[in-house]
Amino acid sequence: MAEQNIALITDSTCDIPQELIERYEITVIPQTVVWGDEILRDRIDITPQQFYERIKTDSKMPTTTLPAPADFEKAYRSAIENGAKEIIMLTISSAMSGTFQLAKQVADQTNIPVRVIDSKGPTMSLGWQVLAAARARLDGANADQIVEATDKVRRRLVQIVCLDTLEFLYRGGRIGNATRWAGSLLDLKPLVQINHETGIVESSGRARTRKKSIEVLIQRFFEQLQPGKLLHVAVLHGNALEEAQQIAERIRKEFSPHELLINITGPVLGINTGPGALALCGYTEE
Repeated sequence: MAEQNIALITDSTCDIPQELIERYEITVIPQTVVWGDEILRDRIDITPQQFYERIKTDSKMPTTTLPAPADFEKAYRSAIENGAKEIIMLTISSAMSGTFQLAKQVADQTNIPVRVIDSKGPTMSLGWQVLAAARARLDGANADQIVEATDKVRRRLVQIVCLDTLEFLYRGGRIGNATRWAGSLLDLKPLVQINHETGIVESSGRARTRKKSIEVLIQRFFEQLQPGKLLHVAVLHGNALEEAQQIAERIRKEFSPHELLINITGPVLGINTGPGALALCGYTEE
């Protein structure tokens, strides 16, 4: 049972496996997908699997919208009612979403301290920081020490994404400095990565085939990891579980990670990365 005087809250783009969310008592505020007239809460009203099947055939392109301020108010209030004296709220990169700003606005009106942390990334870039916070809390860390633990992880994170196409990232307006790969290069297999200082997407190369792009993904990911002790890796996929499992097994055999997770990327990010995307996200401990 986690210490309840410090509550941990995040948003659903974290892509942390549900078992870990429950184990560490993490509150997750769902992001929202707008699909025509439908308002769908991420992983509640629409599962990732349903999303990826639908986006391949639906002529309407979904969009996203922020959670309502009331969602943050409810999460903060529930934490207080459960005995929290402080709250740590971690969000997707502020360069990709207004979630950080909204969480901070509501935090400023809350009658206990709320520290809102910009993870400078999406999916398990956020997720690994949340897990670091949860584990530090479990070890008895105070709020300052928890924030320090998340920052240490962020500074060592590497996240690279292999896309089947750049089309969804381009149409979603989240392409950042990767724009030079647009246009005629949309038929290639682009790779992008997250800059964890700026929180934006940058280009990381391209390949002409799916097989080659996966090789480049693995090679560049491990090239960029800092030397360290224990390795934590997440393999993420856009409804491409079999390929993700194959990559995970290869990593397990070749690199012996301390922690290896596999999870499907949620709908809010899937709008930009599209079906079939594969990603590696992880870090080494100091």
